[in-house]
Amino acid sequence: MITQPIIPCIWFEGDVERIAEWYVSVFPDSFVDYTTTLTDTPSGKTTIVTLSLSGQFFQLLGAGPLKERNPSISYMVTFPTSEEVETLWHKLVDGADVLMPLDTYDFSERYGWLKDKHGVSWQIMHSGGMDIQTVTPCLLFVGDVFGQAEAALNDWVSTFPDSYVLEDHLIRYEATDGPELEGKLNYARFVLSGREFVAMDSAEDHQFAFNEMQSLIAFCESQAEIDDYWEKLSAVPEAEQCGWLKDRYGVSWQIVPWEMEEMMTTGTKEQLARVTEAFLPMKKIDVATLRKVY
Repeated sequence: MITQPIIPCIWFEGDVERIAEWYVSVFPDSFVDYTTTLTDTPSGKTTIVTLSLSGQFFQLLGAGPLKERNPSISYMVTFPTSEEVETLWHKLVDGADVLMPLDTYDFSERYGWLKDKHGVSWQIMHSGGMDIQTVTPCLLFVGDVFGQAEAALNDWVSTFPDSYVLEDHLIRYEATDGPELEGKLNYARFVLSGREFVAMDSAEDHQFAFNEMQSLIAFCESQAEIDDYWEKLSAVPEAEQCGWLKDRYGVSWQIVPWEMEEMMTTGTKEQLARVTEAFLPMKKIDVATLRKVY
């Protein structure tokens, strides 16, 4: 079962169970934890696969076409040896769109950035002796939210418990990078509820933005915790649906009670049908109602 309070969710159009098995075959120390299938959703049948890739839990959501996955959220994979970097790169590069070729850069002796054949972006790099998390979600602030990476991470750190900025991993653009960039976050590593994340600003003319195809799930212990996160994060009323919200930076979040996750993994077909019918019309999740219908 999931042991991390905040995890990424990636939305796919196709056979999400097959996609999950492929990722598990590619990443070391990885496994599929459990699969949940919901019926009578807006997409018809919705499949959710929970898996761990090199220590980072994900949920893969198979719910039909919506939008395109893009590199606004990518995943940094950091290994202590160049051989491990090379191995993963060559497994992922087949059919991929290479954004930065695997090479030596001033920030890493071995680094590459690609968008794999399933449209998910990975930054694979040598750790350079740093003791950091193997797989780390990375949020890239571009376009309308360029320059807001620092405000966002400070908002999130103030929202979630056991959260803080890793000051030794905070790098700002300098004056030599240009007036538009100076002082903005080139790279910042921070912790949310005990797990590391990265935020970066980029002034490049990227033709993408945060969207629902990649979201962050925040699991909650109580209705009070759900209410607190919802009040602090939700900034787009029309995006509120089925426990989903969008914050002021355009990042999509799912605010989910642990109790609901347990229902989804242990309930009978009839219980799942009742819970699904109950939560689909909800905006913010009402735990008492779900408990009653379950």
